[in-house]
Amino acid sequence: MNVKQLRAFVAVAKYQSFAQAGEHLHVSQPALSLTIKALEDNLGGALLTRTTRSVSLTAEGEVLLPLARRLLADWDDTEEMLRQRFTLQLGRVSVAAMPAFAGNLLPHTLKVFRQRYPKVNVTVHDVINEQVLELVRHRRVELGIGFEPENTDGLNFHPLYMDRFVAVVPAESPLSRLAQVSWAQLLAEDFIALQRPSAVRLLLEQNVAAQHGKLAVAFESHQLSTIGRMVASGLGVSAVPALCINQMQELGARCVTLIEPAVERRIGVIALSDHKLSTAAQALLDVLLSHTQTPEVTCVT
Repeated sequence: MNVKQLRAFVAVAKYQSFAQAGEHLHVSQPALSLTIKALEDNLGGALLTRTTRSVSLTAEGEVLLPLARRLLADWDDTEEMLRQRFTLQLGRVSVAAMPAFAGNLLPHTLKVFRQRYPKVNVTVHDVINEQVLELVRHRRVELGIGFEPENTDGLNFHPLYMDRFVAVVPAESPLSRLAQVSWAQLLAEDFIALQRPSAVRLLLEQNVAAQHGKLAVAFESHQLSTIGRMVASGLGVSAVPALCINQMQELGARCVTLIEPAVERRIGVIALSDHKLSTAAQALLDVLLSHTQTPEVTCVT
């Protein structure tokens, strides 16, 4: 039993005429008769009673008719839903992004995406970098946004830009008036850091250890916004990716170019290499690659 046979059966039942049903379906009467016969042969008995003047349903045909109509309605609904998804008139996509990106650069990209595809729903998982990779690998999201993984086995990494860490200092600090700050100058102050296992924290520790030893932390927090407020209130200093500059400035802190060493890491979109992206996910990836604004690493005054 297939869709073509069911459509033929429903049409004949509706018009009670092979000739009229054939006209409706744009097929010849002999071809329609063969289609109905094939359906009856597959099911094992007659569905229609044919006379020279009329066509009527057998008892089995009466049973099949409402079921056939329901099956065809479901089929048509499914076809339309998939057509809308492929044309992005409808759809859903999930993306995981580390907080620094989710709270700073992602909203602009999502605005562009929404303007292009207003009927596609986007779910954003705002999680630390390690969980971004976990969600991608476990297929809970199609796209992840974070630092370039050290191990890219089974993953595709689409780079967005090279991010560079900047110093975050209180507005009244003498460091805020400098064009650039060295790590030695920064670490002379109380340091405020994201808590482990944040990738930002681990990256700083790895890059600073060679020249300055273990990172001495006075205060810790899970949230970048909390760190910004703590710095703004004069509790200490910090270092964050350049994509957080606007956020830190809004919280009342100041950002200064950080050197000796310059800590850099590529940020990009992560997806499984063996998974073909849905139409909606591919469209979001295209927007991310073309409309992500690279943050400027400059002193904010």
